[in-house]
Amino acid sequence: MKQQKENQAKLQVGQTFPLTIKRLGINGEGVGYFKRQVVFVPGALPGEEVVVEATKVHPKFSEGRIKKIRKKSEHRVKPPCPIYDLCGGCQLQHLDYRQQLKEKRDIVVQAFERYSKTPIEKLNIKETIGMENPWNYRNKSQFQVGLEKTKVIAGLYGLNSHKLIDIADCMIQHPATSKVTQTVKMILQDLKISIYNEQNRKGLVRTIVTRVGVQSGEVQLVLITAKKEIPRKSLLIDEITKRLPEVKSIIQNINGQKTSLIFGDESIHLHGSEVIQETLGDLSFELSARAFFQLNPEQTVKLYEEVKKAAQLTGKEKIVDAYCGVGTIGLWLADGAAEIRGIEIIPEAIEDARKNAKKHGFENATYAVGKAEKLLPKWVNEGWRPDVIVVDPPRTGCDDQFLQTVLKVKPKKMVYVSCNPSTLAKDIQVLSKLYRVEYVQPVDMFPHTAHVEAVAQLVLR
Repeated sequence: MKQQKENQAKLQVGQTFPLTIKRLGINGEGVGYFKRQVVFVPGALPGEEVVVEATKVHPKFSEGRIKKIRKKSEHRVKPPCPIYDLCGGCQLQHLDYRQQLKEKRDIVVQAFERYSKTPIEKLNIKETIGMENPWNYRNKSQFQVGLEKTKVIAGLYGLNSHKLIDIADCMIQHPATSKVTQTVKMILQDLKISIYNEQNRKGLVRTIVTRVGVQSGEVQLVLITAKKEIPRKSLLIDEITKRLPEVKSIIQNINGQKTSLIFGDESIHLHGSEVIQETLGDLSFELSARAFFQLNPEQTVKLYEEVKKAAQLTGKEKIVDAYCGVGTIGLWLADGAAEIRGIEIIPEAIEDARKNAKKHGFENATYAVGKAEKLLPKWVNEGWRPDVIVVDPPRTGCDDQFLQTVLKVKPKKMVYVSCNPSTLAKDIQVLSKLYRVEYVQPVDMFPHTAHVEAVAQLVLR
């Protein structure tokens, strides 16, 4: 305690000090140590020697900003995006892409060093699988709408601020989503349709959401509005369809709440189809406005191929696809398995999963609404036991009750798909009572951001 207070006293907000950056943190910031206390510095890279100004001092760590780079990393590059410093959507454009892949593997390594007792060399953490072209990969955008004087703008809130940054052409968005957003902004301006103001909660249009089926080229447009009535609605729809023939689906979603959530509860189908089509490998999916779907289809195929590799199917296995969503991972495995049972707590997702399985003629796939920790023991009691469990949980990781259930059911293999290395490492530490990690395969789903996904293969000891 005394040591901690001394450390705190040694660093004040506004103080400048030299720092050597040791590694990247999980949010893409540089990490160094000043008088044995950890300091996070956005924009700094491993190996760099920087002069830092302390911006926040907490009991266990501090935050700072770069005042000067004394020794620059050989992997530092000029960010190609003109608003990179303002926007905050990407964290790593200033780092060469090949090196980003190495640092992302290191982020996975750090998570296991922190939360797992297994020595790193025994975990076999592989090189990160990257993209040939790491730009224009995102198939969906959600841009807030605002006014700059009288001009309609749309984009994201700036880094640590509530200032809306107008984004005309985002370099990680699919060009079709950027084109539709830009054109819709102009149409709203031309038709003088009011824009929502967060301060006084007046006005109509809050958010423009676009999603493209990368294979089909179809675009879905969702206009999030504060009220139900849209003035000159038929003229608005006519203009959109005339200027943007690729838009095959127009939906209005109403959200009048004071909230940071994008979508409200009520959706109205305005024009065209209610869904757009997307393809992954040999599978096709219908995407409704609220359906969850991976944001980078090209890398999703690579990710799912890694799941298939880890599952090592012979055609005889019974598989549980826990946290199954609309069934994408399970259907990817279905032709190599005897039976797939998907579990998900969201009823609409299960409806979609059943439709997807039926459409592709998979009669060996069934889906149940509920929690895996309740359904798994029930099935085991009925005499049905899985050989492989596949999980793709949210960022918070697996429910502890679910992990305990896995340890009771003891499938021969578990394939864990993770979007958060920290919760992956914590959950594997629990499972390591009975399972050993054969390998962990990082996959870069979001180039130029600090996110990294991973597929871990666990085998019953």
